[in-house]
Amino acid sequence: MRTIAMLLFCWVSAAVAQPGGPVVVLTQSGAIGPANADYLHRGIEHAAKLGAQLIVLRMDTPGGLDLSMRAIIRDILASPVPVATYVAPTGARAASAGTYILYASHIAAMAPATNLGAATPVNLGQPDDTRDHKSKRGTKADDAQETPSTEQAMTRKQINDSAAYIRGLAQLRGRNAAWAERAVREGVSLSAREAFALKVIDLMADDLPQLLKRLDGRTVSAAGRDAVLTTLTAEIVQRDPDWRTELLAVITNPAIAYLLLLAGIYGLFFEFMNPGLAFPGVFGGIALLLALFALQMLPVNYVGLALIGLGVALLVTEFFTGVSGVLGTGGLLAFVAGSVMLIDTDASSYAIPLPLVGAVALVGAAGLLIVGRLAYVARRRPVVSGREYLIGAVGVMLDFEGDSYASVQGETWKVRGRRVLRAGERVRVTGIEGLVLEVEPEEKE
Repeated sequence: MRTIAMLLFCWVSAAVAQPGGPVVVLTQSGAIGPANADYLHRGIEHAAKLGAQLIVLRMDTPGGLDLSMRAIIRDILASPVPVATYVAPTGARAASAGTYILYASHIAAMAPATNLGAATPVNLGQPDDTRDHKSKRGTKADDAQETPSTEQAMTRKQINDSAAYIRGLAQLRGRNAAWAERAVREGVSLSAREAFALKVIDLMADDLPQLLKRLDGRTVSAAGRDAVLTTLTAEIVQRDPDWRTELLAVITNPAIAYLLLLAGIYGLFFEFMNPGLAFPGVFGGIALLLALFALQMLPVNYVGLALIGLGVALLVTEFFTGVSGVLGTGGLLAFVAGSVMLIDTDASSYAIPLPLVGAVALVGAAGLLIVGRLAYVARRRPVVSGREYLIGAVGVMLDFEGDSYASVQGETWKVRGRRVLRAGERVRVTGIEGLVLEVEPEEKE
């Protein structure tokens, strides 16, 4: 019995001493967007396949898109592997959307001289109109100003929704819910030490090795299962963004997606109006597919997208017809309005730059002016073919036996005159009857 007990003790000790799975390190740097959401989703799946015991998400972000933030949080909440969000290196921040992700993580950690907060949705939370009213209390002007506008009501609804969302995350992880709500409603921020003192985060660490040392032996619950971390001697697997993430980051940039959309639409229009060119069609098709893939990952206003399509269609029609400028002007206005409305987000880092919209609009306006000028010159140009071109033209009689012929504008025509015309005599066309020109001798000056 003593031998069996000794063997059992040694087996348990070996099992406890045996290191767990690896620690997968992911990186979130810069604004949060669709590319980051896809990268973190694949990173969590990869960690689960590796049998990792912990995912460390090293974060430095000013915020980003609400849709991408919520997608990341859903992946963290459903992850079978605990996620420790670590705001690092020194000087980094987890602002706006980063604060929500920090609250949603199983473990929240920060490096010294970092900060979090300012979680109020951008361009929201504007205070009610507090201007001094010159009119007396009880007047219609007062009543109109005291009545909340539709925009203010929508603002309050969105702030309340965001506050409830982060408060729920704080309650789930046992963190300071009161301060989380203040971060949304008042836009307040905290340094790392203040956040640790207020129980907004779980711990502080100077670097990744110190973080893993302090997490060693901690019990963490993920996907309904408790696990004891053995991170002191764990293998570290660094999973940096790959080529797919880099490509997504490029094409989901609103400015790039916008230019791809325009290139695709213009290319296909030119191909349809000039079949057989091939290059505009091939390039336009590829650009349009890439743009549509990027736009389906971005918060797109479909009215803006329709206005851009209508504007480009009217501009192209004006280019090919040059009617009167009405189509082109209307197309330019629709195009600019749709460009401004296209990306439906309050995140300034994911809005289409207004200088880019202005530059594209100026190019379209310059094209309109060029087309208008060419159309004006074409209308004033003399006729170079047909009946109108021949009337009044000068020719030379030819030496033919029988019927009379003359060379007019480089062509041989059968002619008829009021008198006999001699070869070499210059004549002027006065009319056309069928295929016979009526001519008369040219009067000498």
